[in-house]
Amino acid sequence: MGPTITRIESREFRYPLEDIGTDENGFNLVYDPGETTWRKLFGLRIETDEGTTGEYVGGNSPAAAQINMFADYLIGKNPLEREKHWSEIKRALRKYDRMGIGPIDIALWDFAGKYYDAPIHELLGTYRSDIPAYASTYHGDENGGLDSPEAFADFAEECRDMGYPGYKIHGWGGADASRDIEREIASIHAVGDRVGDEMDLMFDPACEYETFADALKVGRALDENGFFWYEDPYRDGGISQHAHGKLGEKLETPILQTEHVRGLEPHTDFIASGATDFVRADPEYDAGITGAMKIVRVAEGFGLDVEFHAPGPAQRHCIAATRNTNYYELALVHPDCQNTQPPVYDCEYSDMIDTVDDNGRVTIPAGPGLGVDYDWEYIEENTTGSVHVYE
Repeated sequence: MGPTITRIESREFRYPLEDIGTDENGFNLVYDPGETTWRKLFGLRIETDEGTTGEYVGGNSPAAAQINMFADYLIGKNPLEREKHWSEIKRALRKYDRMGIGPIDIALWDFAGKYYDAPIHELLGTYRSDIPAYASTYHGDENGGLDSPEAFADFAEECRDMGYPGYKIHGWGGADASRDIEREIASIHAVGDRVGDEMDLMFDPACEYETFADALKVGRALDENGFFWYEDPYRDGGISQHAHGKLGEKLETPILQTEHVRGLEPHTDFIASGATDFVRADPEYDAGITGAMKIVRVAEGFGLDVEFHAPGPAQRHCIAATRNTNYYELALVHPDCQNTQPPVYDCEYSDMIDTVDDNGRVTIPAGPGLGVDYDWEYIEENTTGSVHVYE
């Protein structure tokens, strides 16, 4: 009969981000000396009658709400039947964005790795043991950090000297993004002039631009500096195939989309319509490791590369099993404050800025499952009070 799921626990906890606040609209994280932002995540445990527990820490409140809709279905089921569970839950969440599948699927993969005493990438089929990383910055601020084109260029040099072969700019947010488009363009030129011959450069406005004209102006500056890709410029939220296809026709810089469309089919449609050049995937956003690897195979069939969003052990395992990918996103980094990584790893795993080796590469966890040990004592001590148990 195989193993059986006996209990699932989803525990919300919080942790502080020191010297980090938000921009004027309150959405983008930015450097802000003296401010503390409290971030909330979820610790997920899937217990079985084998005594082995699948674990994952991440997710968000909307995902947790969706888990609450289907977790009871998994009780009594075989945790190794991931594909069947993926399909059933996908249908059950057909009216929603299916974000809840990701954390559960990753935890099921963690269980499988522990059950078979193998890292997840080995179960998927290992292609690589390390990957070059790019330094992905916090958004621009007005607080003495990344507050000017020169500051972005100075930090690019720091990252280059640490070994990073790539660098991604997140520009200014809120009204500044459209009011002061010239500052965005100046940052592109400053960074391009300073390190463009030595690093692959990326640019991500995070859907801030309000007009096609602004997106085109910035894109032409990227062309002039030979940027590696251009990501999510529009206020459409990154979901319009027509808009990004039209923008791509006007520019030489490759477009990277699909971070904000959910699941296999919308990714496939984006690719088939020619609306993106690189394909974005994320095991937490795109229905788990199962969903993310389906996107990898579709992109491979179209001859395109997949670039995984955000850092994390699940991303590293997916990358280890993917031929058609180039970089690991080490995010968010800044010269004066910490990454957003939660202090939950009771092992050597890290996504802090100094994680890369001298060649700017990160390794893949080698232990069973995700290959990380979580500090459940810290998670429990910082629980917000929101704990859901299914059994």
